[in-house]
Amino acid sequence: MKTNNYQGALQKPANSGFNAASTSDQVMKGIDLTGKIAIVTGGNTGIGLETTKALAAAGATVVIPARDIEKAKKNLQGITNVEIEEMDVMDPTSIDHFAKKFLLSERPLHLLINNAGIMWVPLRRDSRGIESQLTTNYLGQFHLTARLYPALKKAAGARVINVSSLGHQMAPFNFEDPNFLHREYETLQAYGQSKTASNLFSLELDNRAKAHNIRTYSVHPGSIAGTELGREASVEVFQKMGFLDQDGNILPEVAAKLKSIPQGAATTLWCATSILLDNIGGVYCEDADIAQLANDVESVELYGVEAYSLDEANAKRLWDLSEKMTVVTFNL
Repeated sequence: MKTNNYQGALQKPANSGFNAASTSDQVMKGIDLTGKIAIVTGGNTGIGLETTKALAAAGATVVIPARDIEKAKKNLQGITNVEIEEMDVMDPTSIDHFAKKFLLSERPLHLLINNAGIMWVPLRRDSRGIESQLTTNYLGQFHLTARLYPALKKAAGARVINVSSLGHQMAPFNFEDPNFLHREYETLQAYGQSKTASNLFSLELDNRAKAHNIRTYSVHPGSIAGTELGREASVEVFQKMGFLDQDGNILPEVAAKLKSIPQGAATTLWCATSILLDNIGGVYCEDADIAQLANDVESVELYGVEAYSLDEANAKRLWDLSEKMTVVTFNL
C-alpha cells in the first residue's frame, strides 16, 4: 500500500460528494472548529477572505498576515475571531518577524493556509533578486511554513494547504534558470513554474511531516470571477490564454465556467476539514476532491495534475534548492 503520493500514486478521487459547483457553505456544513487556530495568507481579499469568513464562522481563530493593515481591517470588519498582523510575503525579514511573534504566543497552529499569490505580472524581483511570482507563490510558502513548523507540531494534528493552480500545466520547474537570468522572461512560464513548485513542496512536505501528524495538500481553486488576482495582466495575456476574443471580450464559453468566490474557496476548505483526508496527504485537489492525473482525464478541457509536479526526484531537488534560495533550513 502506497503511503506517499510520489509519481501520483494516491491521485484518485475520494468520492467526496462535492463538485465544481459546490460552495464554501456546503463544504463547511456541520463543521465545528471551536478551539482551532488558523493562519490564512491573503486572507482579506478574494477567495482568501471567503476562506477566513468560513473558518471564523465555524469557530476557529483566524490570524491574517497582511501587507496593508488598513485595507485588511476594512475588508475584515465585522468578522469575529480574526486577528490581523503585519507581513509581506515578498519580504523574508517580514516573514521572520510575523512567525516569531506567533511562536512567542506559544499557541498551536492547526491550519496553515498559504493562499497569497500573484499572477501574470511584469518582471519584478525581490530584495534577493528572485523573480516575484516565484517568491510570492512558492518561496514565501516554503519560508513561512518552515518558520511556523514548531507550532504546527504543537497542534498534534495539523494541515497545511498550499493554494496552487491549474496554471502549473503551463510549465515544469526550470532548475537551470528559475529566475530568468539567462532566458527571456515570459509571465505565463513564471506563473506556471511557481505553481509547479507549490505542488512539489506539498508532496515533499507531506512525506517528511506526516510523522508529526501534519498533512499537506495543494489546491486548484478554479477560474474565479471577481478577484483582484489578474489585475495586472494585459489583454494580450488573456487572449493568449484563450479567455478573450480579438476585441478583448470574454468568450461566452469561458464566462459560463467561471466559479463564484464561494465556489472558489470550497476546495481549500474541503482540504482543511474533510475526514476523507485524515490518512492521506501530498495530493493535488480540485473541485472539492482529489484530482486525477492529467493523463488520466479524457476531456478536451484542462483538468488534473501533471506528473512532473508530483515527481519524487524533482520534489527532493526543489526542497534543497529552496533552502539555498531562502537561506532557511527547514528543521523538521
